[in-house]
Amino acid sequence: MENLIEELKKEIIETLNLEDINPSDIKEDEPLFGEGLGLDSIDALELIVLMEKNYGIKLKDASEGKAVFGSIKIMADYIEKNRTK
Repeated sequence: MENLIEELKKEIIETLNLEDINPSDIKEDEPLFGEGLGLDSIDALELIVLMEKNYGIKLKDASEGKAVFGSIKIMADYIEKNRTK
């Protein structure tokens, strides 16, 4: 799962154009939204697209997305269990 976590960090930085952030700056258990990485609702939409395009995962509703995007570690765990690509 460590490889997937590092892959996700790089994909998030690239997808969201987070220019001043390196993968090592993103902590595995840090929240992605709010006080943690500070992402917003537009970023959430881009993460949904990233998950669908790269891993074949379609989130069913907003509440599922809120749980999945709790942290990089939670996101990686969800992808490992549900990926189709």
